[in-house]
Amino acid sequence: MRQRRLRPPFRAAGFTPRGAFATAHHNPNRHARSKPCPKLSHPLPNPSAPLRALCDLCDLCVHLPLPALPSPVPSPRFTFLGTGTSSGIPVIACDCPTCTSDDPRDARLRTGAALEWTDPDGKPRALLIDATPDLRAQVLRHNLRRCDAILFTHNHVDHTFGLDEVRRFNAVMQAPIDIYADAHTLDSLRRVYRHVFEPEKNANASFVARLIPNQAHPARPFHLHGLRFTPIPLLHGRLPVLGWRIEQAPGTSPNPSGDDLFPLAYCTDVSGIPPEAWPLLDGVQTLALGALRFRHHPTHFTLNQALEAAGRIGARQTWFVHMSHEVRHAEVDPTLPEGVRLAYDGLILGPS
Repeated sequence: MRQRRLRPPFRAAGFTPRGAFATAHHNPNRHARSKPCPKLSHPLPNPSAPLRALCDLCDLCVHLPLPALPSPVPSPRFTFLGTGTSSGIPVIACDCPTCTSDDPRDARLRTGAALEWTDPDGKPRALLIDATPDLRAQVLRHNLRRCDAILFTHNHVDHTFGLDEVRRFNAVMQAPIDIYADAHTLDSLRRVYRHVFEPEKNANASFVARLIPNQAHPARPFHLHGLRFTPIPLLHGRLPVLGWRIEQAPGTSPNPSGDDLFPLAYCTDVSGIPPEAWPLLDGVQTLALGALRFRHHPTHFTLNQALEAAGRIGARQTWFVHMSHEVRHAEVDPTLPEGVRLAYDGLILGPS
């Protein structure tokens, strides 16, 4: 399996937009007034309305053609968009060795991931696991151009406060986005993002995300574009959260490039694995597992606890995520047993 190290995260500030977006500053008609859309006579277009109406509310996109959708990628490809804690690393106003490190693997955005693959019809697909507060920077860094679904692990700020950013995917794909979460997380999202879920109550028509909420139930798998997704019940302190098992859907032609990746289990923000979850982790080839630090924490695995769980699961490759600034990559990674590594922002598993 090939792995690619992303260039240092601080280079992301030099990201150069390409395609239609890059031509915005050279468009002589960019200040021209667009033709009003009749849909805008309503507070917001309904879920079946054309997405171009939403895009007409944007000062920039209305003057540009929609960018081309991506071609199929070598699939499947799993990207660690972020591997840090809720504070991110560097931590604000911290001068510790990790926060001042020049090793790009020590610079960690909030923990989230992306999976890209080609469906049985040959169409490119992509989904996000969680929507972090750093989502815009993460998406730009990896040039993600579509989002077919979002799998949420739980409702905490560092895993949900980037949800507003996905409205751009709606405009590009001209389609709504399915989101999957447990009932507690869906309730939280509806409360925080009332302007998205109840757009008719907004004072003005505005460009908001279009989402299709789906309640996920532990151990009840569902199929999406040729893959099967199974929610895994986990504990984050006293809070029940979800991990996700991802694998080829039964009855679909296996993708040889996925043999080394699937089944994949993504389990961040974990402090306990209940008995009913262990069978859902059987046969996992790739494991992403939260490992906060060496010291005890009431709602997260320590590195030693994560090592114990990883040993019992027995994945071919295990990658630790959601690490604090007490974990310095160059010091800790070489001490881990074979098959267990620290993930880092931009790490790609599968074809790059």
